[in-house]
Amino acid sequence: MSAAVEAREVSVTLGRARVVHHVTATVQRGEWVALIGPNGAGKTTILRALAGLVRFAGAIVLDERGIANGGKLRWPDEFVRHKAADILGDLALTGARIRAHVVATRPSHSGNIALARALARAGKRTGGTGPAMDISRIMDYLPHRYPFLLVDRILEIEGQQRIVGIKNVTINEPFFQGHFPGHPIMPGVLIIEAMAQVGGMLLMSHFEGQNVDDKVVYFMSLDHVKFRRPVVPGDQIRFELEMVQFRGKTCRMKGAGYVDGQVVAEAEMMAMVVDR
Repeated sequence: MSAAVEAREVSVTLGRARVVHHVTATVQRGEWVALIGPNGAGKTTILRALAGLVRFAGAIVLDERGIANGGKLRWPDEFVRHKAADILGDLALTGARIRAHVVATRPSHSGNIALARALARAGKRTGGTGPAMDISRIMDYLPHRYPFLLVDRILEIEGQQRIVGIKNVTINEPFFQGHFPGHPIMPGVLIIEAMAQVGGMLLMSHFEGQNVDDKVVYFMSLDHVKFRRPVVPGDQIRFELEMVQFRGKTCRMKGAGYVDGQVVAEAEMMAMVVDR
């Protein structure tokens, strides 16, 4: 027995993520149908019981015999691509970057999510990718003081390769008195200075365990500096920097600043550690 069924919303919930497909189907009682979304991406929705023929734009329709209705794969390895996208999407639920080599055999959403939860729990127990540094620890490393200390907190440190720090921008910043009266905008040079100070923390991490009281970071060059949008009071700038090259006491870093997920500035810089 077959019947025409229209499902206005077929959804699957994974963690906090909810994926919705709009489906019209002519179905055969008791069968299974799998829908793979357009471009081979997204989650796989399994429809139970009423499935036989599914009309879904750009979808690959599977039944118990294989690809249904004369469908064709867009790539020879489309199913592998889809599974790889599933793994990436599910592990993204950790809310953190995962530096790992993942080997998966017959992966499933439930298994992927269980792994993501286990990684998140382990991250909380071990402090994630690195210990956060409050302003007191920052002042142990950087010689800057008010009004020129432009880093409020270090959120992440991944070994000696990557660092994330924030700068909270308030109307009480002294530079807003003159830049500009009635139209406060954080000077671009100070955005880059704040980025450089976060980068200085990353450079100083190469001297962990040594006495850094008599050392200071000098910046030697700035390249490819770009300002994307203004920074105003109330913004929080998130700086992310990566170590591109390190030799002796000299390094090259690449960084960007974000406000609400949007790039506000980016630059490449060279710096070195010298004795005071």
